[in-house]
Amino acid sequence: MASVSLSARPAVARLSAAPAQSLAKAKRLAISATPVSLASHGVAAGSAPRWAMTVTGPPKVSESPADGGAKKPGPTLIVPQQRAHTISKERLAIIESMDGWAEETLLPLLKPVESSWQPQDYLPHPEQDSFLDELKDLQARAATLPDDYLVCLVGDMITEEALPTYQTMLNTLDGTKDETGASPSPWAVWTRKWTAEENRHGDLLNRYLYLTGRVNMRAIEKTINYLIGSGMDPKTENNPYLGFVYTSFQERATFISHGNTARHAKEFGDDRLAVICGLIAADEKRHEKAYCAIMARLFELDPSGAMLAFEDMMRKQIVMPAHLMYDGENPRLFDDFSAVAQRTGVYTAGDYADIMEHLIAVWDVEKMGGLSPEAARAQEFVCKLPPRIRRLAERAADKVKKGGPQTGKFSWVFNREVKLV
Repeated sequence: MASVSLSARPAVARLSAAPAQSLAKAKRLAISATPVSLASHGVAAGSAPRWAMTVTGPPKVSESPADGGAKKPGPTLIVPQQRAHTISKERLAIIESMDGWAEETLLPLLKPVESSWQPQDYLPHPEQDSFLDELKDLQARAATLPDDYLVCLVGDMITEEALPTYQTMLNTLDGTKDETGASPSPWAVWTRKWTAEENRHGDLLNRYLYLTGRVNMRAIEKTINYLIGSGMDPKTENNPYLGFVYTSFQERATFISHGNTARHAKEFGDDRLAVICGLIAADEKRHEKAYCAIMARLFELDPSGAMLAFEDMMRKQIVMPAHLMYDGENPRLFDDFSAVAQRTGVYTAGDYADIMEHLIAVWDVEKMGGLSPEAARAQEFVCKLPPRIRRLAERAADKVKKGGPQTGKFSWVFNREVKLV
């Protein structure tokens, strides 16, 4: 469930474990962006698309207490205006009635461990005499990869490596969470085994990038450390209706992103990396099928509730999993990473609109009847939103072009300059 983002700025500032002047600088960055007005497009104030330059203000910061003069670990990021446990009793009962359906529909989409690919299947084998020759071949192929491609691949890998955050997020959802850590409920089994399958993605990309010798692994490892420590705020409110809209969208986004890195790797001459990214994309596609099936079932059982949830998440906009990405140096790291992904075509504003249209078609949203008046209005809003997003994206792109070329340094590639726009 990982992807790059359209975001120009997350809704909170990235604050480092740095001196006070650095914290003040980060706060200034948080309030200096120019908001984009979307009221005429039916998007509520404060809920601009993640690719729009907008922030709600600086976050609250909780300083960690000193312990016997020990060095402080730094400030804790607190995301403001979070909501929790918003599902109604009636809709929670619907979720709880779906246990049998989940066992019959979701669990068969998982693959047996013994017949599944593992990261080592696609890496040089250190126990074999051919290891050094295989390593030389890998590095020769990787030498053809440009820095902007490496930035996108590293960003995808870092997002995959924050998997503990995503399992935590799924286990916040009322009615489907793993109550014990080893619960036999089908929802809990799905979450654990989904996590196990996803875990291979970060493992494989991490080891591959390490072996290339092209990237700064310590800077990457720091970014992963920061990201897992910061968590994420997908605005799903412990509500499985909202949560499964989010995961449906995210799995589709990750499928697109990894599919594009596979295509680009092949174009650059690294056929083995193309296979690796393609394998990961295939997993994401299968996982997307599961989450879309959950929402399709909710549209059958509670069409109005599912429609309102879809509208809710689209109005708030999808927050990408790595929106709190930070490397200890660049408070705008996620923005810069997203800009490179947009420019290279790994993941774009057009993809965001495409995903919306895909979900509208998969769930047959346009033709759905029997809705409450409020849900019918939500249906109209959702169906009209993709072309509006495309128009906004085009305007944003035109504005960026007028600003001229921009570059940024990435610690992941030893602070080399990479073209942003």
